[in-house]
Amino acid sequence: MDRKNEPMQDKINALVDGRLSPVEEAETRDRLAGNPAAQETLEAWQSQREALRALHRPLLDEPIPETLLVAAQRGQQGRQQLDRWWRWGGMAAGVMLAFGAGWLSHGRLDNQASRQMASAPMRAAQNFVHQASLAHAVFSPEVRHPVEVTAAQQEHLVQWLSKRLDRPLKVPVLTAQGYELVGGRLLSGDGGARAQFMFQNAAGLRLTLYLGAVDTASPAKAAASRPQTAQETAFRYSGDGPVPSFYWVDQGFGYALSGTVSREELMKLAQAVYQQL
Repeated sequence: MDRKNEPMQDKINALVDGRLSPVEEAETRDRLAGNPAAQETLEAWQSQREALRALHRPLLDEPIPETLLVAAQRGQQGRQQLDRWWRWGGMAAGVMLAFGAGWLSHGRLDNQASRQMASAPMRAAQNFVHQASLAHAVFSPEVRHPVEVTAAQQEHLVQWLSKRLDRPLKVPVLTAQGYELVGGRLLSGDGGARAQFMFQNAAGLRLTLYLGAVDTASPAKAAASRPQTAQETAFRYSGDGPVPSFYWVDQGFGYALSGTVSREELMKLAQAVYQQL
């Protein structure tokens, strides 16, 4: 589709995600009925969504870990106790509670909160790279539709994905490493829209670069105001998923390069990508 059809792409995306009202859904389907290209896009996106759901379905069927159930129960008990305190003492109890929290923050509770804040960015980054690996496994084997927009429309591809991710994107050039751009596609992730660029070498081996915002804030959101650390941009290797990946997070935006190559080669390719972004 060209740029004049982008509003229709937005409607298709909302339809696939189930975000349209019954009236809007009926209107959109009427418009799709007279547009074969748009109808084909809808079917392709629905197939992609179902493929991703199928990958996560075994996790959804697993029982909730006992540790999470205990933590949830403790949180509920804490909220109930706090409610009782407010009913008993009103504002005075609130002042006492704030004072007590500030005093205890210098002791054991502060250490526990610090550990939680430190681990939250790591968990977010790990979820991000795991999704990148799954997306690679789903789309890299595709023969007819490996991408939504081909490399022949690279300018449109970059503009479209930049708009959807609300960030100017750039496609790295890996010609010197033997890889050419195949194209790209729009995906969804835990933190919102995701972009995937696909590259291929002469032997048909494919790499994917997965990009998107990563929420590196602490549970209390206080860490959002702190300066970004050097660790946030460090390369990390992940074997958690169908294929290995090298990933990094820079200023709250994540990058993950995935492919079935050796760890050493994948790191060199990731460094080449990092130098261009």
